[in-house]
Amino acid sequence: MVAVTEPIPSLEVAGLAFAYPDGHQALFGVDFSIARGERVALLGPNGAGKTTLVLHLNGILSGGTGTVHVAGLPVGKQHMAEIRRRVGIVFQDPDDQLFMPTVREDVAFGPAAAGLKGPQLEERVDRALERVGMAEFKDRPPHHLSFGQRRRVAVATVLAMEPEILVLDEPSSNLDPASRRELADILRSLDVTVLMVTHDLPYALELCPRSLVLSEGVIAADGKTSELLSDDELMRTHRLELPFGFDPRSVVGVPPREPGEAGSSVGEGA
Repeated sequence: MVAVTEPIPSLEVAGLAFAYPDGHQALFGVDFSIARGERVALLGPNGAGKTTLVLHLNGILSGGTGTVHVAGLPVGKQHMAEIRRRVGIVFQDPDDQLFMPTVREDVAFGPAAAGLKGPQLEERVDRALERVGMAEFKDRPPHHLSFGQRRRVAVATVLAMEPEILVLDEPSSNLDPASRRELADILRSLDVTVLMVTHDLPYALELCPRSLVLSEGVIAADGKTSELLSDDELMRTHRLELPFGFDPRSVVGVPPREPGEAGSSVGEGA
């Protein structure tokens, strides 16, 4: 009988703990895995450790305990170049990633630094810009674009590296409704694993079937986004707030609770 091999997850974090040099303990043993192609939201209050966790995913931070594996490769000095290609981070401010005279040069920067050139480089740039709907702007200076357009170009700079995992830090911040919708459509169309760090809970509900709640340095909950956001007790405990009048049950069809019914605390842990 042939043994069935479990697929290797895109991202696997086990027992990750980290303290800064000043003694502040930011992570206390974080454990989770994300399968290839999943879209997962990372939720939590300010100070929960979200940024610290994200910076471990491609080795920007290290030196704590526990392990991080990307597509089976351990994050460490031995595989650092490949890890940083496989884990692309789109920062909250697109201007942190756009610094070249034209959009094309910004998108080409990473692949060119990795040794790609000539027609292969141009093809890679064109494909990345087409995926975010910005191909017609490739000769435009980035500072001539709207904020929403610059964010899409920032996504293209990461996609041009053909990553395994796309990490987005507050992707909906400062976007008008039309730009939010356009970015959501782009993210749904991508064939990569997505980890979205956000305080925008309706956006998480729209884009990510699964969410992790990071609170006080641990994964406090891991489950369906619709169920987590419908759990009033979980939301209160971990200081997560939906916009006034927004009911996730009305969006995703979760049956409304009877009056007085308590929350279910889906997936709640430490």
